Amino acid sequence: QVQLVESGGGLVQAGGSLRLSCAAPESIFNRATMAWYRQAPGKQRELVAAAASGGLVDYSDSVKGRFTISRDSANNTVYLQMGSLKPEDTAVYYCAAGKGLTPTRPIYWGQGTQVTVSS
Repeated sequence: QVQLVESGGGLVQAGGSLRLSCAAPESIFNRATMAWYRQAPGKQRELVAAAASGGLVDYSDSVKGRFTISRDSANNTVYLQMGSLKPEDTAVYYCAAGKGLTPTRPIYWGQGTQVTVSS
């Protein structure tokens, strides 16, 4: 079973920053598009950002200019640097490994990490 291990969630005030991390097995990381999704209460899970193995990235319109996704091949880890956080960014954030970019098709999922932004 593929394990994606997330960390970095928490409580932050509006305007603040957080960085999420997700470690993946090397055999998956090197070939997969790595992505972050989020799901707020009562809403569908949505793509936040994705980074293909070749370097291309994609962001949802709601986070462009505020969030940055990056890949660290030395550590098989994908990061989501979140800045200028808003209360509407509050959600459970999930790491995923999958295929493609725009659209990205998730195959493996992490357990999720809670991000709460207070106003």
